[in-house]
Amino acid sequence: MPDPLPARIKRPQFKRLLVAQAMVVLAATAIAAILSGAAAVSALLGGLVCLLPNGYFAWRAFRYQGARFARDIVKSFYRAEAGKFGLTAALFALVFIAVPPSNPAFFFGAYVATLGTQWLGPWLLRRPSHT
Repeated sequence: MPDPLPARIKRPQFKRLLVAQAMVVLAATAIAAILSGAAAVSALLGGLVCLLPNGYFAWRAFRYQGARFARDIVKSFYRAEAGKFGLTAALFALVFIAVPPSNPAFFFGAYVATLGTQWLGPWLLRRPSHT
């Protein structure tokens, strides 16, 4: 049986959420640069460790839509979440092995701030009303 076609229905607009997260990463990097120049790289890496897996999840999660593809929808969500988790773990390992953060407080602060931006998701992803 051939794989079902990806959704042709409009996907949720994750662009605004990812842009908001990118702005938080840039703000954390700027604050770290002002307070301690060397900590800016740590803040940038911390934000990217959160932002990149979220982008992967948004890209992979909503491939199918409609009741006909309910099983594929569930599979794509589980695969996207597993990929996001694996990518996050790999990026943490890569950062701490290849480029150890000079200031872990800024690294984890930027990570948590970027992660906290997901709480804005319902507000950023809502569709405009046509009434």
